[in-house]
Amino acid sequence: MKGLLVKLGKISLMIRRNGLCQGGKIVAEYLKIYFKAFFVGSGDVLFITGGVGDKAHYRAFGPAEELRHHGFKCSVTVEDNPNLPKYAGRFKVFVFHKVSSDRNKKNELLVNEIKKQKKEIIFDTDDLDFDPQYLSHMDYFSKISQSEQEQFQKGIGAWLLSDPYVKTCTVSVAYLADKLREKGKKVIVVANKLSDRELELTDRIMESPKKDDGFIRIGYYSGTLSHNKDFATVTSALIFVMRKYQKVKLTLAGPLDMENELNEFRDRIEILPRVSRDKYYGNVYKCHINLVPLELGNPFCESKSEIKFMEAGILKIPTVAARNRTYSEAIEDGVDGFLAGSEEEWIDKLDRLIEDENLRRSMGEKAREKILKDYTNKNSHNREYYDYITGLTRLP
Repeated sequence: MKGLLVKLGKISLMIRRNGLCQGGKIVAEYLKIYFKAFFVGSGDVLFITGGVGDKAHYRAFGPAEELRHHGFKCSVTVEDNPNLPKYAGRFKVFVFHKVSSDRNKKNELLVNEIKKQKKEIIFDTDDLDFDPQYLSHMDYFSKISQSEQEQFQKGIGAWLLSDPYVKTCTVSVAYLADKLREKGKKVIVVANKLSDRELELTDRIMESPKKDDGFIRIGYYSGTLSHNKDFATVTSALIFVMRKYQKVKLTLAGPLDMENELNEFRDRIEILPRVSRDKYYGNVYKCHINLVPLELGNPFCESKSEIKFMEAGILKIPTVAARNRTYSEAIEDGVDGFLAGSEEEWIDKLDRLIEDENLRRSMGEKAREKILKDYTNKNSHNREYYDYITGLTRLP
């Protein structure tokens, strides 16, 4: 029941923030995916996810597609599926992602049956929300509903992670891998990747020329409520840059509370509405420089993946990102992107990209090359992951 309340609360928030028309369209898209996930066949790997939003896109539907490219038969369902307990006999490996913090009856019945059949359970996460000790670092905790707060206070999926039967985890970044190895788990990093559909979509988008009205657009696509403090880390640098360059516009999308300090540039700030994934990349394509600010030293921010680098890079848009571990591992500074760890660095890197169109172009092209090579399901090459799944699914 609490899980249902959380989902209803998110639907309500989506409509309040984006209006009945636009919010309703996004909700309708999610509902279509949600109910489609109730129809499950049989195969090698079943991904069970707590929802069907962006996290499920990258951590359930995405890895399922990746494994299919390597010969595995996979399905994705949601933990609300009333038939969940029946699936224990249909698959050999079960990956649980973002399941609720409560040990609900359907989950418990499925897990117990998996154990009886001595099959594999993998705990998947792309965040630190499985461990309540990190809640003090979660900037948006006070902004979410009481029902959702209660879920986080127990730890998302913590009941499953703490089960001694669950020995293996998959995560999105090396930082999270280290945290789970501290708990004695075997961990495999399965990076977030772009789907086949996203590749087709972005290729079509790039067939059209980018808007040329004399402005250079710096884009920030926050995605979730958790990024107000992240954006604050670059506010001073943006003020400096926008005062220096009248040809610069700031393009913002996502649930972000605007800094009052930026109001002096309100005629050069574009606020884009929340849109469906199909239209999202069209919004990203509008910018010339992509920002990925993160609060350095914050464990929650350290656990964020390189998604924003991927989503801009596939469109040949150069990124300036916070110089943390994950982005330092993803970006070769000065080649396929820029890293910044101080206000001076943010200003310097933005200056160089604003003033040099050739640099923007070459860096964007290098970024796309890297994304195509390392961050797509189509070209995926995570041999450790595939060998592990093979060992579990090819047994008699």
